[in-house]
Amino acid sequence: MKAYTEKELTLKAETYCASAERCPSDLEEKLRKWGASEDTLARVMAHLVEERYLDTTRYSRFFTRDKYRFNQWGRMKIIQALRMRHVPAEDIEAGLEEIDAQEYDNILRDLLEKKARSLKAASDYERNTKLVRFAAGRGFTMDEIMRHIRQGGFDEYPD
Repeated sequence: MKAYTEKELTLKAETYCASAERCPSDLEEKLRKWGASEDTLARVMAHLVEERYLDTTRYSRFFTRDKYRFNQWGRMKIIQALRMRHVPAEDIEAGLEEIDAQEYDNILRDLLEKKARSLKAASDYERNTKLVRFAAGRGFTMDEIMRHIRQGGFDEYPD
C-alpha cells in the first residue's frame, strides 16, 4: 500500500468530502485505511472541519431528508443510523427538524396502504399486527403507526 504524505491525505479527504456529504466517523475510517497516523488524522480532520468540508449538522440534515424521502424510513430508524455514525445528539435533533410532518405522514400512510394490499390475513387483528411489525421495522413509532391504523382504510382484503 502506498504511503501518503499529510498533504496528499488532506487533498484525498477534501476530494472525498466534496463528492458527497460525509460524517466524521466515515472519514476517520477512510483516513485510517489510507494509512494516516493518529496525529495526522487529527490534523486532517481539524482542517476539514475548519474549511467546512465536514459539518455534522449539515450531514444530519441531508441524511435525514434523504432517508425519509427516498428510503421511506421513520424517525426511529434515522436516529439509530445517525447514532451508529457517532453524530452528536444536538445534530441529530437538527436533522429531524428537516422532516416535513405532512410529507412524513403521507409516506407512512402510503406504505401501510401498499403493504395492506399485499397481506394475507384471517382477521383485522392479524392484519394490523403485520402492519405494525412492518412499519416498526421501517422505524416509525407505535403512536404514528396506530394513529394511521385507527384512521382505517385497510379493511379491504386482497382475497
